[in-house]
Amino acid sequence: MDEVEFDKFADEYRSLHAANIAVTGEAPEYFAEYKIRDLAREYARWHSRPPASVLDFGAGLGASVPFLRRHFPGTQITCLDVSRKSLAIGADRWRGLADFRHFDGETIPFGDASFDLVFAACVFHHIPERQHLRLLSEFRRVLTPGGLAVVFEHNPLNPLTLHAVNTCPFDENAKLILARGIRKRFLAASFAAPRVRYRVFFPRLLRALRPAESWLHWLPLGAQYYVFARKA
Repeated sequence: MDEVEFDKFADEYRSLHAANIAVTGEAPEYFAEYKIRDLAREYARWHSRPPASVLDFGAGLGASVPFLRRHFPGTQITCLDVSRKSLAIGADRWRGLADFRHFDGETIPFGDASFDLVFAACVFHHIPERQHLRLLSEFRRVLTPGGLAVVFEHNPLNPLTLHAVNTCPFDENAKLILARGIRKRFLAASFAAPRVRYRVFFPRLLRALRPAESWLHWLPLGAQYYVFARKA
């Protein structure tokens, strides 16, 4: 993970992102919030209480923070990123709502069993493949027993996703990952029974069809997907 690469886009990240996804008819906030709703739903499948602590790995400017606050109102939120500039902007924008911490690109700077929920929202395609297993092992280390790890990613099998990534300035060095690749790395990191769900099938123009997405999570044509597993 390259701090300089992300620092240079920090000031204009949202505007670049918004222009890049304009074809969907949605703003970046739509994509940020659906992920948090999915996190809340998956976590609730296994736990009767909300997580006490959440780690947003690769949080950037903290776009997930207001939605984490909405869906996990009493949870301690930590945003971790390699870009100090992004963290400074996020900490100023969401002052008092989350703890923004710097990451050296290798070791998550927290002790074992520090978080009930760890997630990464479209981050791993920016990270060299050789580092994926180590980072997922770090996810497992900092999770509490029974805690949940979730990795959201762009789906390279979706042609619109490919176009969006190929034309996005801050994705110039990105390498998209098949869902089965992330799932395989979860297994290698000693997570038990990781599962895949595909998401984002319909643009805003067809939003009336979005309730059907709950029946389509097996279909590898969604614009994004997530892989999730608990720490045994």
